[in-house]
Amino acid sequence: MAYSSMYPELVRFLESKKVQLVAVSKTQPLEKVQKLYELGQRTFGENRVQELMGKKDLLPGDIKWHLIGHLQKNKVKFIAPFISMIHSVDSLALAQVISKEAVKHNRIIPVLLQVKIAIEEAKYGFDPMLLEDNLSQLNDLPGIDIQGMMGMGTFTSDQEITRQEFQSMTRIYKETKANHFADVETFRELSMGMSGDYELAIEQGSTMVRIGSLLFNSIA
Repeated sequence: MAYSSMYPELVRFLESKKVQLVAVSKTQPLEKVQKLYELGQRTFGENRVQELMGKKDLLPGDIKWHLIGHLQKNKVKFIAPFISMIHSVDSLALAQVISKEAVKHNRIIPVLLQVKIAIEEAKYGFDPMLLEDNLSQLNDLPGIDIQGMMGMGTFTSDQEITRQEFQSMTRIYKETKANHFADVETFRELSMGMSGDYELAIEQGSTMVRIGSLLFNSIA
């Protein structure tokens, strides 16, 4: 499908489900990112700080940049002045660094808590069994606004595995909201689902999907 017709179709579908699109621009050339911007996309996600910094000043200034990949603590200072959201807060130590840098720049940075739901060892995130022990300290940190949670499924073609992992993530999100954020209006995002499984993620309650190849591979 040509890029001129695919993007609006996807956006209409996501809007009908009340789901936000984060266009994953990692490894994509500036020209393709610019084309998607010209079609109306404003929220883009990058995995690596170095690549994000290389693109930010060469693209329109009203883009909302999301950091969706593993974030090293020593890289936080580079994105703290402008980042719109960090999806991948996977430890109390990282949250503390983000808090410190946010305060330094007089900002409140929206963040999502990444929970490890995949069976793959390579995936990052809070251990679901230990998350509870960190929540009181996380909630006390200045400069960050915990707006929800993020999960990444196992890289597999077995949809039943993916479905079960997304179900688990949704359960953790709902329990966390009920027990710790019941009165917090901004705690409402559940970021899960990518190009190959976003429909399944939405079916299980995702409010934010991170789609890259599905969009960019169709851009000439």
